[in-house]
Amino acid sequence: MSLAIELQHTFTSTFQETPHLIIKSPGRINLIGEHTDYNEGFVMPAAIDKGVYIAISKRKDNQIHLHALDYDEHYSTTVDLLTFGDNLWTKYILGATRIVKERESLGGFNLAVAGDLPLGAGLSSSAALTCATTFALSTLFELALTQIDIARIGQRTEHEAVGVRCGIMDQFASVFGKENSFIRLDCRDLSFEYVGADLSDYEILLLNTNVKHSLASSAYNKRRESCERAVALVKEKYEEVHSLRDISLAQLDELVKHVDPEAYQKAKFVIQENQRLFAAVEALQHNNLPSLGELLYQTHWALSKEYEVSCEELDYLVAEVSRIPAVLGARMMGGGFGGCTINIVKKDKSHEVFEQLKDDYFKKFNLELTPISVAISEGTHIVKDFTT
Repeated sequence: MSLAIELQHTFTSTFQETPHLIIKSPGRINLIGEHTDYNEGFVMPAAIDKGVYIAISKRKDNQIHLHALDYDEHYSTTVDLLTFGDNLWTKYILGATRIVKERESLGGFNLAVAGDLPLGAGLSSSAALTCATTFALSTLFELALTQIDIARIGQRTEHEAVGVRCGIMDQFASVFGKENSFIRLDCRDLSFEYVGADLSDYEILLLNTNVKHSLASSAYNKRRESCERAVALVKEKYEEVHSLRDISLAQLDELVKHVDPEAYQKAKFVIQENQRLFAAVEALQHNNLPSLGELLYQTHWALSKEYEVSCEELDYLVAEVSRIPAVLGARMMGGGFGGCTINIVKKDKSHEVFEQLKDDYFKKFNLELTPISVAISEGTHIVKDFTT
């Protein structure tokens, strides 16, 4: 049974009615361009075939009833109160609902949610959940929300309901994803282009460390603060500077290096990561996959040693696959301190690569290593409209 059908059945048994809509919003991978989005830099994500599904229907009152299939949990509030509850999943759904309500009129609704994204793997299940919620509300209540609106509401939800000052990459990829395409996104003005994701004789394999270190959220905000300090120091002399996007390495050396070494190191990583992204686009366009793989390795070790958002498990996996000829390149993906590595692997060799790693990984960390095969897929969309 597909997850969408299972969700439909659960919705019907829970609320004693057929849902009006089933929506899917995908998770995402990011090929290269990490921790650049909140610095108005460039990223290259893609939507994947795994995601979050929402079934939803209107109510005749102002009650909101939520059910999470994965947790077998239920939560209720009203459109007027919009209390979030203690569970993170309700904060995402109702945080997005609150922001939509600021600009549009909403009635009550029943909503059930399920997903096939592994939590904590760095595949942006939270962005998928907020974008699915906003898209579902927009469709159900016939609101005039654009794709950009949906992505921005998802980002605001992270900021205001959860307290993570994320950029917009995850939400943008979830909404704008296109089959067989990466998105080269300018996070300053949100202009973008699709870059063909033809990896020829290679495929993408994610290796989930199954670890999420507790310092991830606080460390994320600290990295952002370091970048902002670097910008402030340069701006004292160069008023036209608004973000790291506007700063050269020479300016960093002149104005930040000797004043704030921590901010210098973090800012330098971001500037060089933008340069690696453009090199990666060129490698893809010229089908130079070995060069692309090398750029992924460079990014990983810069994330680990300079931006300091990796962990022992991630470093181990990247070091190990670098010795396997079937792997062209690998790096940690996402905010850091756990989650997945993204690997470019010779087609039909992914299982063999996983088998080479899993036993030693378990012996070293007492953790299972989980392989996740993904296909690049379309963004947020209607799976089933029961009103037509």
